[in-house]
Amino acid sequence: MSPNFPTSRLAGGLIFLAASFCPAVMVYASDVTMHTTLGDIEVHLFDEQTPATVANFLKYVNDGSYNGSFIHRSVPGFVIQGGGFTFKDDKAVAIAKNPPIINEPGISNRRGTIAMAKLSDQPNSATNQWFFNLQDNSTNLDNLNGGFTVFGEVTSGMTVVDAIAALKVWNAGAPFGELPLINFTNTGPIRPENLVLLDITQNHSFEINSGLNDAWSNAATRGQGFFVNVFPDIGKIFFAWFTYDTERPDDAVPAVLGEPGHRWLTAFGSYSGNSAELDVEITRGGVFDSALPAPSQVADGTISLEFSDCENGTVSYAIPSINRQGVIPIKRIALDNVALCEQMANGTFTPARRQ
Repeated sequence: MSPNFPTSRLAGGLIFLAASFCPAVMVYASDVTMHTTLGDIEVHLFDEQTPATVANFLKYVNDGSYNGSFIHRSVPGFVIQGGGFTFKDDKAVAIAKNPPIINEPGISNRRGTIAMAKLSDQPNSATNQWFFNLQDNSTNLDNLNGGFTVFGEVTSGMTVVDAIAALKVWNAGAPFGELPLINFTNTGPIRPENLVLLDITQNHSFEINSGLNDAWSNAATRGQGFFVNVFPDIGKIFFAWFTYDTERPDDAVPAVLGEPGHRWLTAFGSYSGNSAELDVEITRGGVFDSALPAPSQVADGTISLEFSDCENGTVSYAIPSINRQGVIPIKRIALDNVALCEQMANGTFTPARRQ
């Protein structure tokens, strides 16, 4: 007999997989802790090698999407998989997915690494599900389906991963045909205490400071940039995004400076720790170097900023008017304030005395 496992909004099955383990010295890095029923797992993330994947994963982490989730697939000697479902009101509920991300293969699926799950024959389909490699799976996972993105590795708690993999596996119906359960006897419905439940938290150490004030960019979208201005006295950040329309306007659209489609938006809001929540304003109208016609600012969406150190961060945006949302990595391009930022971050900055 198979255990009865009620479900709600179940997604289809996903295949996992990623690609030649050769960790380089990292310019910066993020770390997370998975607090599971069987103990904690510390994971070091490869921000430098897989920036889009790490940014996507941390978005789910910091949104709390993974809190109350569970390991829903275990294949002993191969992988354990999670990130797809929470357990609420005695039912499995699919975690809401953000848009799929680009594949970033290049690090091998060795034992102890974490990689993104994705749909079969769709290399750029990873969203919220991930898996731990229980052994060296590089032979079959580094090239299949375009290679699958390894984006971190276990630094502490591999014994917990192995303990999860050692649990008896039950067929609870698709997509839970390989569900690891704790002390389950098949005499009733599956309860929370039978699941390997987990929460994931990012280990924050960096805090936003005015040394971040500078020009930033996303290397994947050349010609677009950002400006960050931190106001520590009031705990606010001003953020400007110099971008372009999603579709090129007609050539008749007037422009005095730059392309007809050149636009920019600004955002302003509060910060705490290493992150900030900002309200977006889009500037429309106006003519270069002229007071008339006056430009206007229109509220339109939100931006979340997160900085892992003085040179790297992520931008999560949602702009309703153009139905666009996403998560992108940003990097400082003006380095004049890096030393100041690092001194402020580690508490060694001493303000100059006025004469």
